[in-house]
Amino acid sequence: MSTEEIRAALADIVNEVAGVDADDVQLDKSFVDDLDVDSLSMVEVVVEAEEKFGVTIPDDQVKNLKTVGDAVAYIERASSAA
Repeated sequence: MSTEEIRAALADIVNEVAGVDADDVQLDKSFVDDLDVDSLSMVEVVVEAEEKFGVTIPDDQVKNLKTVGDAVAYIERASSAA
């Protein structure tokens, strides 16, 4: 999957979980500061992303996923390692 495909799929997940307009979910956006995704919603986003992309995101890594770009880059790395 390309970076844009991952971003778009992640945007759909964030829209579904947190009600954020998918068009607002861009690489430079912070989940907490820009998209108002709280910690509980972030857990749901991670679980959905793990299922959709077939990757594992350990709990200790979730705190490092501050922006949409961070999450996309992590999924790209995890996908290529699989």
